[in-house]
Amino acid sequence: MPAPIRAPAPRQDRAAARGLRNFTAISVLALLLAACSGGSSSGAGHVTITLYNGQHVQTTEALVAAFEKATGIDVAVRNDDEDVFDAEIVAEGPRSPADVVFTENSPALEYLQARGLLAPVDRATLAHTPGSYDSPLGDWVGVSARVSVLIYNPSLIKKSALPTHVLELAAPRYRGELAFAAGETDFQPIVTSVLRTYGRAAALKWLNGIKTNAGSHVYPDDETISEVVNRGIVAFGVVNQYYWYRMRAEIGASNIHSRIAYFAPRDPGYVLDISGAGILRSSRHKGAAQRFLAFLVSAKGQEIIAHSISFEYPIASGVKTVQPETPFDELRPNPIDVAELGTGSQAITLLRDVQLL
Repeated sequence: MPAPIRAPAPRQDRAAARGLRNFTAISVLALLLAACSGGSSSGAGHVTITLYNGQHVQTTEALVAAFEKATGIDVAVRNDDEDVFDAEIVAEGPRSPADVVFTENSPALEYLQARGLLAPVDRATLAHTPGSYDSPLGDWVGVSARVSVLIYNPSLIKKSALPTHVLELAAPRYRGELAFAAGETDFQPIVTSVLRTYGRAAALKWLNGIKTNAGSHVYPDDETISEVVNRGIVAFGVVNQYYWYRMRAEIGASNIHSRIAYFAPRDPGYVLDISGAGILRSSRHKGAAQRFLAFLVSAKGQEIIAHSISFEYPIASGVKTVQPETPFDELRPNPIDVAELGTGSQAITLLRDVQLL
């Protein structure tokens, strides 16, 4: 998982004349307390929090810029994959310079929570997001959502020929036509969903089947899958919906040769992925970090997501996306919750068992 930009809070220390020694000592102590607390409104403008960002950069940049402008609190951002950050935070332990971690998927946060590395989120902040999208223990808050879909090239496969159930991905008729990203953290919740629905033996058989069907079309990430399907290199693949919408926005509708389709309602392959944020228990600026989380789920923060070309769904403060995509309340995903998706460790074990990781 990725590592953050280290930006320690500024400290002030001035030598004083002999006659002002007592006054200076008190002043320096007050400044140090303000810099370390991060929670008081009077000292907030002098605080820098460090964000380990596993979310998409353009989404986070917009949120951070608005937060800094609204609060005067600086945010030092370090970008990397969420699994890289998880490993790094565990290794750093109480010495981690991170104050906040922002991830694409809930298992990354559940992993840190299970190791006691996250601090409780303010209840007022959690109240902005439906409880089913937050940490069951209150240690992280849900910020946005995406949903798994099939991306396909109509010149290579008709929509009517696509699988409607996730287990069909392993059907022999799709040999050489399927693409997926085994190491992508967006794919692991689907594996967990299949495992919880059908059991370990069926999940292993399914993974071996899709491994055979994909052949050389196992890619590193969803962006690559979207590109190769759009170019007609492979017939279809499994991605999160926003990759297709972002690709269309970036290269133009006239250059889009692919479409997206959904699995059958409530199918185990139809998974809602929650992106969220948590505060490190070791943070030295918990007050400022709490303010950042509160901003993410506030109406202002959610409106940024609603208008962003990240095409993620805002899920807090009653805000709805304005982007031309399937409305959030019309989605019919498998009703598996963040607690059931867990830390992702079971999915990783299965993927390793079939040598996909």
